[in-house]
Amino acid sequence: MDNMDLKLLRVLQEDGRITNQALAERCGLSPAAAFDRVKRLRASGVITGYTALLDPAKLDHALMIFIEVLLDRTSDATFVEFATHVRRMPAVLECHMVAGGFDYLLKVRVADMAAYRAFLGEALVTLPGVRETRTYAVLEEVKSTTRLSI
Repeated sequence: MDNMDLKLLRVLQEDGRITNQALAERCGLSPAAAFDRVKRLRASGVITGYTALLDPAKLDHALMIFIEVLLDRTSDATFVEFATHVRRMPAVLECHMVAGGFDYLLKVRVADMAAYRAFLGEALVTLPGVRETRTYAVLEEVKSTTRLSI
């Protein structure tokens, strides 16, 4: 990967819907060269996909919650079972296995506290292996980005 690849990626992070012509112009390349480089970046897995960013509040998902999850045992089978169940939960935006005082950190979006209470009681704590959870409701989202500093 060279500086031109990084320049292309920076522009694509700003606007994933930019036309190839505009991308080429912004990066000082011919359209064919820009297309070939982007194609190579997709094929190599550097670019994993494109998406639209939505406003959660306008779609009745205004409340963001972070949840620490502690499992009752730390075996491979328990980790696999927990991860399998969490992947099927639409409210869970992110799930990370972490090192430290708990096993997983979840990022969840729901409509409000009542919806979160239902999610917690009916979905999360009923999962096999869940021993304890700690909830952190987000009061203000100070920074949120999908852009890498490249």
